[in-house]
Amino acid sequence: MSRLRSPLALLALLGAFALVLLTGCGSSDKGGSTQAQTSTDASSGLCQRVAEPAPKPEQHLRKPTLRLDPSKRWDVQMTTNCGSFTIRLDVAHAPRTAASFAYLVKRGFYDNLVFHRVATGFVVQAGDPYGSDPARAGSGGPGYTVVEPPPANLRYWHGVVAMAKSGTEPDGASGSQFFIVTAQDAQLPPQYALVGRVVKGLEAVDTIGVEPLQDPSSRDGPPAEPIVIASARLSSH
Repeated sequence: MSRLRSPLALLALLGAFALVLLTGCGSSDKGGSTQAQTSTDASSGLCQRVAEPAPKPEQHLRKPTLRLDPSKRWDVQMTTNCGSFTIRLDVAHAPRTAASFAYLVKRGFYDNLVFHRVATGFVVQAGDPYGSDPARAGSGGPGYTVVEPPPANLRYWHGVVAMAKSGTEPDGASGSQFFIVTAQDAQLPPQYALVGRVVKGLEAVDTIGVEPLQDPSSRDGPPAEPIVIASARLSSH
C-alpha cells in the first residue's frame, strides 16, 4: 500500500487479544542494506542470530504490468534466519495481487527486510522497507497501490498469506507489506488482499510466530531479535 504513512492500527482479535488492525504497505528495492549473515548464536534457540539490516529509503516504484500465466504454479521461496518457507501464489483468485507480489520478489524487494511485527497466536507481518526503523515500522510501501477485493468467502486460516492495509484504504488494497496467519483461524473479515498460502515450511512461519517480543509483557509487537528475510525467489512450474 504505497501511500500508507500511518503506524500500525489495531484490528479486532478474539480470545487473548483485543481488536487489532493489520496495517501496512510495502516497498523497497535491492539497494540500501547488506544481506544479514547468520552466526551460530540463537535468539531464542529456534532462530539464528543475525545483524539487523538498515531501513531502506522511500520507494517510488511504478505499478507493475506483469501478468502471471495462470496455467503454471508460481511459488515464492523465502529464506529467513528462522528457516525457509514457500508461498504458492493464488493466481486464479488474486491475479493482480499475485502479480504485484511476484514483481516485488523479482526486483529483490523483500531481500533484507525484517518481520517487523509478531502477533502471537495471530499473524506475523513483514515487507516494510522501513521495518527496522522503530519510528516508521508499519508505514512503508513500494510507491504504488493495487486494489483487488478478495473472494467474499475467504477465510484467513493457518498458513494463508494476505496483504496488510490501513483502516482507511478500500478492501483489497495492497502495497508490499504482507502477513501470514499463525492462528488456526484469524477470524478476520474478507478485507485483506489474498496472496496465496504457505505450502512448504509452515513450521518456520510458526517459529517466527513464537519468537520473544521486545516488550515481554505484550503479545503483539516487534520481535526482540531481528527476523530477516535473507532472500525471496520466484519460480514457476
